[in-house]
Amino acid sequence: MRVLLFTGKGGVGKTTTAAATAVRAARAGVKTLVMSTDAAHSLGDALDTDLASPRGPVEVEPGLFALQVSATSSVGPSWRLVQDYLLQVLDTLGVDPVVAEELTSLPGAEEVAALVALGEQAESGPWDLVVVDCAPTAETLRLLALPEALAWHLERLLPGQRSLIRTLRPAAAAAAGVPLPAPAVLSAVSRWQQRLGEVQRLLTGPQTSVRLVLTPERVVIAESRRTWTSLGLHGFVVDGVVVNRVFPGAGADPWRTAWNDAQQAGLREVRESFAGLSVAVAPYLPAEPVGPDALAGFAAALEGGQPVDDLLAPVAGGGLRVEPVDGGFALRLSLPLVTAGEVSLQRRGEELLLEVGGHRRVLALPSALQRCRVTGAAVRGGDLEIGFEPDEAVWRRG
Repeated sequence: MRVLLFTGKGGVGKTTTAAATAVRAARAGVKTLVMSTDAAHSLGDALDTDLASPRGPVEVEPGLFALQVSATSSVGPSWRLVQDYLLQVLDTLGVDPVVAEELTSLPGAEEVAALVALGEQAESGPWDLVVVDCAPTAETLRLLALPEALAWHLERLLPGQRSLIRTLRPAAAAAAGVPLPAPAVLSAVSRWQQRLGEVQRLLTGPQTSVRLVLTPERVVIAESRRTWTSLGLHGFVVDGVVVNRVFPGAGADPWRTAWNDAQQAGLREVRESFAGLSVAVAPYLPAEPVGPDALAGFAAALEGGQPVDDLLAPVAGGGLRVEPVDGGFALRLSLPLVTAGEVSLQRRGEELLLEVGGHRRVLALPSALQRCRVTGAAVRGGDLEIGFEPDEAVWRRG
């Protein structure tokens, strides 16, 4: 099973591209689900299909199903147990009830609902291919970073020694001065951590990749370059670019000639910026592609698009890689289009804090690296490489 995520700056045609890819795959005999994480819910409009049904995936045509996710029905009940406990704690501390309700609401509920639905469909659905129409780039980056970030916060929400809490509950509660979590709350947090961990492994595994959709304009290309870097920071693989709305042929008047010249310059910049990735080009069609037949026509008009069989091939290169080197270890992470001077790196106990272009990631170090010290960092060939050597004092204690 393969997962393809489509994202891009708002208005570049990512929903059309995602829907067209799904239609093309389904008509080639691939059992396909296309779903949307975009709160605008325009996927149904592109497919010309009502996706408001709460029952689950809707069959658009043979082999093609579509899904629209509801945050309230997906995550509300299971989070409420944890929220009720947090409200108790804040009430004990004298926090205003209205403020407490806001503080304990699940962050990014829409995004979490989409992630949970994606994980469930990938795990139990009968699909060969899941195509995801993501929100515009900023929201997508937040969505894809959410499992790791939320799991990190959940781990700190409640103490790690949960069996000890159960045993010493009365004495511990008296000492702490606040109510301690009931077994059901601990169990709920554990389930959330497990689900988020499964989604994180799915998103960064060899079955998942991201496609960037853009138009050949300087502002859009610049944002797409930054998105590629940011996705790499969080361990996601970008394996293709779709350049949309390219004017066909030469201009017949000065206005169209100027646009054609600008777009051709943009295409050259795309191919230089995203060297090593597949680049497909979609012409600006004479009419908006709405409905499966029109979307199939859009997919057929793509130049440089992958054969359907290639869509299902696994990808490589995502996530963290730890490799032994002389005298220690090297931790490598794909980080395209940046120099070492643009990367901020800080060690904090068993974690690394990485920041690139305003995007931050907290990395929990593998156990072997927790007993090492950082010896340096460099960016080589699009990879961030961080050197580690054993801390002899720590290894002896271990």
